[in-house]
Amino acid sequence: MDLYFEITGNGHPVVLIHSGGADSRLWTFLAPLLSKHYKVIAFDGRGAGKSPSPLKHANYVEDVRTLMDYLELKQATIIGHSMGGQIATDFALNSPERVSKLILIAPALTGFPYSKEFEQYHIKISEAAPNIDKMLELALDSPTYQVVFESPHKDLTVQMLRHHLGRMLMWPADFCMKWPQPPAMERLEELNPETLFIIGQKDLADNIRVANCFRKVPNIRFIEKEDADHMLPLTHSEDLYQEITAFMEV
Repeated sequence: MDLYFEITGNGHPVVLIHSGGADSRLWTFLAPLLSKHYKVIAFDGRGAGKSPSPLKHANYVEDVRTLMDYLELKQATIIGHSMGGQIATDFALNSPERVSKLILIAPALTGFPYSKEFEQYHIKISEAAPNIDKMLELALDSPTYQVVFESPHKDLTVQMLRHHLGRMLMWPADFCMKWPQPPAMERLEELNPETLFIIGQKDLADNIRVANCFRKVPNIRFIEKEDADHMLPLTHSEDLYQEITAFMEV
Protein backbone atom coordinates (compact mmCIF):
# COMPACT_ATOMS: atom_id res chain seq x y z
CA MET A 1 0.00 0.00 0.00
CA ASP A 2 1.66 3.22 -1.18
CA LEU A 3 -0.97 5.68 0.08
CA TYR A 4 -0.31 7.59 3.29
CA PHE A 5 -2.90 6.95 5.99
CA GLU A 6 -3.43 7.43 9.71
CA ILE A 7 -5.59 5.31 12.03
CA THR A 8 -7.01 6.58 15.32
CA GLY A 9 -9.50 5.09 17.76
CA ASN A 10 -11.11 1.68 17.98
CA GLY A 11 -14.40 0.08 17.03
CA HIS A 12 -16.41 0.09 13.82
CA PRO A 13 -14.17 1.29 10.94
CA VAL A 14 -14.84 4.67 9.33
CA VAL A 15 -12.95 5.65 6.17
CA LEU A 16 -12.60 9.39 5.47
CA ILE A 17 -12.11 10.53 1.86
CA HIS A 18 -11.01 14.16 1.48
CA SER A 19 -11.93 16.62 -1.24
CA GLY A 20 -9.92 17.80 -4.22
CA GLY A 21 -7.74 20.77 -3.34
CA ALA A 22 -7.18 19.31 0.12
CA ASP A 23 -5.64 16.32 1.90
CA SER A 24 -6.23 14.37 5.09
CA ARG A 25 -5.74 17.58 7.11
CA LEU A 26 -9.31 18.35 6.09
CA TRP A 27 -10.33 15.98 8.92
CA THR A 28 -8.13 17.70 11.55
CA PHE A 29 -11.13 18.52 13.72
CA LEU A 30 -13.68 15.84 12.83
CA ALA A 31 -11.42 12.76 13.02
CA PRO A 32 -10.52 13.17 16.72
CA LEU A 33 -14.20 13.46 17.59
CA LEU A 34 -15.19 10.37 15.62
CA SER A 35 -12.24 8.39 17.01
CA LYS A 36 -13.85 8.55 20.46
CA HIS A 37 -16.25 5.87 19.24
CA TYR A 38 -14.88 4.45 15.98
CA LYS A 39 -11.72 3.25 14.26
CA VAL A 40 -11.06 6.20 11.95
CA ILE A 41 -8.94 5.83 8.81
CA ALA A 42 -7.93 9.11 7.16
CA PHE A 43 -5.73 8.89 4.07
CA ASP A 44 -4.21 11.13 1.45
CA GLY A 45 -5.56 10.45 -2.01
CA ARG A 46 -3.15 9.73 -4.84
CA GLY A 47 -1.33 12.96 -5.71
CA ALA A 48 -2.36 14.68 -2.48
CA GLY A 49 -0.72 15.25 0.89
CA LYS A 50 1.98 12.67 1.63
CA SER A 51 0.81 10.12 -0.95
CA PRO A 52 2.72 9.58 -4.22
CA SER A 53 1.86 11.36 -7.44
CA PRO A 54 -0.21 9.45 -10.01
CA LEU A 55 1.43 7.77 -13.00
CA LYS A 56 -0.57 8.85 -16.07
CA HIS A 57 -3.96 8.06 -14.52
CA ALA A 58 -5.55 7.57 -11.11
CA ASN A 59 -8.40 5.28 -10.16
CA TYR A 60 -9.48 6.76 -6.85
CA VAL A 61 -12.33 4.27 -6.40
CA GLU A 62 -9.97 1.33 -6.79
CA ASP A 63 -7.60 2.99 -4.32
CA VAL A 64 -10.30 2.90 -1.63
CA ARG A 65 -10.85 -0.81 -2.26
CA THR A 66 -7.10 -1.48 -2.16
CA LEU A 67 -6.72 0.43 1.11
CA MET A 68 -9.58 -1.48 2.73
CA ASP A 69 -8.14 -4.79 1.51
CA TYR A 70 -4.72 -3.86 2.90
CA LEU A 71 -6.24 -3.03 6.28
CA GLU A 72 -8.40 -6.19 6.10
CA LEU A 73 -11.63 -4.22 6.39
CA LYS A 74 -14.49 -6.25 4.99
CA GLN A 75 -16.90 -3.38 5.55
CA ALA A 76 -16.75 0.23 6.75
CA THR A 77 -18.76 3.40 6.97
CA ILE A 78 -17.52 5.64 4.16
CA ILE A 79 -17.48 9.43 4.60
CA GLY A 80 -16.58 11.60 1.63
CA HIS A 81 -16.43 15.35 1.09
CA SER A 82 -16.75 17.02 -2.33
CA MET A 83 -14.70 14.91 -4.77
CA GLY A 84 -14.25 12.51 -1.87
CA GLY A 85 -18.03 12.18 -1.88
CA GLN A 86 -17.92 11.46 -5.60
CA ILE A 87 -15.40 8.69 -4.93
CA ALA A 88 -17.50 7.37 -2.04
CA THR A 89 -20.64 7.28 -4.19
CA ASP A 90 -18.94 5.37 -7.00
CA PHE A 91 -17.38 2.98 -4.49
CA ALA A 92 -20.77 2.32 -2.86
CA LEU A 93 -22.37 1.68 -6.25
CA ASN A 94 -19.66 -0.74 -7.34
CA SER A 95 -18.89 -2.44 -4.01
CA PRO A 96 -22.08 -2.09 -1.94
CA GLU A 97 -21.13 -5.10 0.19
CA ARG A 98 -18.12 -3.13 1.52
CA VAL A 99 -20.19 -0.13 2.71
CA SER A 100 -22.14 -0.36 5.97
CA LYS A 101 -23.34 3.25 5.76
CA LEU A 102 -22.57 6.12 3.39
CA ILE A 103 -22.11 9.74 4.47
CA LEU A 104 -21.77 12.38 1.77
CA ILE A 105 -20.74 15.94 2.60
CA ALA A 106 -21.41 18.30 -0.33
CA PRO A 107 -20.34 15.62 -2.84
CA ALA A 108 -19.45 15.95 -6.49
CA LEU A 109 -21.08 13.46 -8.86
CA THR A 110 -19.68 11.46 -11.77
CA GLY A 111 -21.54 12.28 -14.98
CA PHE A 112 -23.10 15.49 -13.67
CA PRO A 113 -23.25 18.32 -16.27
CA TYR A 114 -21.51 21.15 -14.45
CA SER A 115 -22.23 24.73 -15.50
CA LYS A 116 -20.08 26.75 -17.90
CA GLU A 117 -19.23 29.08 -15.02
CA PHE A 118 -17.89 26.13 -13.00
CA GLU A 119 -15.86 24.85 -15.93
CA GLN A 120 -14.45 28.31 -16.70
CA TYR A 121 -13.39 28.70 -13.07
CA HIS A 122 -11.22 25.57 -13.34
CA ILE A 123 -9.89 26.50 -16.80
CA LYS A 124 -8.71 29.89 -15.52
CA ILE A 125 -6.84 28.24 -12.68
CA SER A 126 -5.15 25.79 -15.07
CA GLU A 127 -4.20 28.56 -17.50
CA ALA A 128 -2.39 30.41 -14.70
CA ALA A 129 0.06 27.51 -14.24
CA PRO A 130 2.86 27.35 -13.24
CA ASN A 131 2.34 30.57 -11.25
CA ILE A 132 1.10 29.05 -8.00
CA ASP A 133 0.36 32.42 -6.41
CA LYS A 134 -1.91 33.36 -9.32
CA MET A 135 -3.50 29.91 -9.37
CA LEU A 136 -4.20 30.21 -5.66
CA GLU A 137 -5.66 33.69 -6.03
CA LEU A 138 -8.04 32.51 -8.76
CA ALA A 139 -8.99 29.33 -6.88
CA LEU A 140 -9.86 31.23 -3.72
CA ASP A 141 -12.07 33.67 -5.64
CA SER A 142 -15.10 31.47 -5.13
CA PRO A 143 -18.20 31.32 -2.87
CA THR A 144 -16.84 27.91 -1.87
CA TYR A 145 -14.75 29.66 0.79
CA GLN A 146 -16.99 32.55 1.90
CA VAL A 147 -17.71 31.12 5.37
CA VAL A 148 -14.42 29.37 6.09
CA PHE A 149 -12.55 32.61 5.29
CA GLU A 150 -14.38 34.29 8.16
CA SER A 151 -13.38 31.44 10.49
CA PRO A 152 -10.15 30.51 12.33
CA HIS A 153 -9.56 27.84 9.65
CA LYS A 154 -8.73 30.18 6.76
CA ASP A 155 -4.98 29.57 7.04
CA LEU A 156 -5.34 25.77 6.96
CA THR A 157 -7.61 26.03 3.92
CA VAL A 158 -5.03 28.15 2.07
CA GLN A 159 -2.14 25.87 3.12
CA MET A 160 -3.88 22.76 1.81
CA LEU A 161 -4.89 24.39 -1.47
CA ARG A 162 -1.40 25.81 -2.07
CA HIS A 163 0.13 22.39 -1.40
CA HIS A 164 -2.39 20.75 -3.74
CA LEU A 165 -1.68 23.17 -6.58
CA GLY A 166 2.04 22.57 -6.19
CA ARG A 167 1.48 18.82 -6.36
CA MET A 168 -0.70 19.19 -9.46
CA LEU A 169 2.17 20.82 -11.32
CA MET A 170 4.16 17.61 -10.86
CA TRP A 171 1.47 15.33 -12.28
CA PRO A 172 1.99 13.83 -15.77
CA ALA A 173 0.85 16.08 -18.62
CA ASP A 174 -1.50 13.35 -19.86
CA PHE A 175 -2.95 12.66 -16.39
CA CYS A 176 -6.57 11.52 -16.29
CA MET A 177 -8.97 10.18 -13.69
CA LYS A 178 -10.54 6.78 -14.28
CA TRP A 179 -14.13 6.39 -13.10
CA PRO A 180 -16.46 3.37 -13.20
CA GLN A 181 -18.97 3.20 -16.03
CA PRO A 182 -21.80 3.94 -16.44
CA PRO A 183 -21.54 7.25 -14.53
CA ALA A 184 -22.95 7.40 -11.01
CA MET A 185 -25.50 10.04 -12.03
CA GLU A 186 -27.25 7.42 -14.16
CA ARG A 187 -27.26 4.87 -11.33
CA LEU A 188 -28.30 6.76 -8.21
CA GLU A 189 -31.50 4.75 -7.88
CA GLU A 190 -29.25 1.69 -7.40
CA LEU A 191 -27.44 3.17 -4.40
CA ASN A 192 -28.14 0.64 -1.66
CA PRO A 193 -26.41 1.71 1.57
CA GLU A 194 -28.31 3.85 4.01
CA THR A 195 -27.09 7.34 3.15
CA LEU A 196 -26.72 10.64 5.00
CA PHE A 197 -26.32 13.74 2.80
CA ILE A 198 -25.11 17.01 4.35
CA ILE A 199 -24.67 20.30 2.51
CA GLY A 200 -24.32 23.99 3.35
CA GLN A 201 -26.96 26.37 2.05
CA LYS A 202 -24.19 28.81 1.01
CA ASP A 203 -22.51 26.25 -1.24
CA LEU A 204 -22.11 26.69 -5.00
CA ALA A 205 -25.26 26.50 -7.13
CA ASP A 206 -23.80 23.49 -8.97
CA ASN A 207 -23.39 21.59 -5.72
CA ILE A 208 -26.97 22.39 -4.73
CA ARG A 209 -28.05 20.97 -8.10
CA VAL A 210 -26.00 17.84 -7.42
CA ALA A 211 -27.84 17.51 -4.10
CA ASN A 212 -31.15 17.53 -5.97
CA CYS A 213 -29.93 14.62 -8.12
CA PHE A 214 -29.49 12.55 -4.97
CA ARG A 215 -33.23 12.79 -4.31
CA LYS A 216 -33.41 9.64 -6.45
CA VAL A 217 -31.59 7.61 -3.80
CA PRO A 218 -34.09 5.28 -2.08
CA ASN A 219 -32.77 5.38 1.50
CA ILE A 220 -31.30 8.84 2.04
CA ARG A 221 -31.58 11.54 4.68
CA PHE A 222 -30.82 15.19 3.84
CA ILE A 223 -29.45 17.80 6.23
CA GLU A 224 -28.85 21.43 5.21
CA LYS A 225 -26.66 23.76 7.27
CA GLU A 226 -27.90 27.33 6.92
CA ASP A 227 -24.64 29.05 7.87
CA ALA A 228 -22.22 26.81 5.94
CA ASP A 229 -20.38 26.97 2.62
CA HIS A 230 -18.57 24.05 0.98
CA MET A 231 -15.95 23.54 3.70
CA LEU A 232 -18.13 22.00 6.41
CA PRO A 233 -15.47 19.58 7.74
CA LEU A 234 -13.45 22.61 8.86
CA THR A 235 -16.15 25.04 9.95
CA HIS A 236 -18.80 22.62 11.29
CA SER A 237 -16.88 19.67 12.68
CA GLU A 238 -18.88 19.53 15.91
CA ASP A 239 -22.20 19.67 14.03
CA LEU A 240 -21.03 16.96 11.64
CA TYR A 241 -19.91 14.81 14.57
CA GLN A 242 -23.33 15.04 16.19
CA GLU A 243 -25.20 14.31 12.95
CA ILE A 244 -22.90 11.46 11.91
CA THR A 245 -22.91 9.68 15.27
CA ALA A 246 -26.69 9.97 15.51
CA PHE A 247 -27.02 8.52 12.01
CA MET A 248 -24.59 5.66 12.68
CA GLU A 249 -26.22 4.66 15.95
CA VAL A 250 -29.69 4.18 14.44
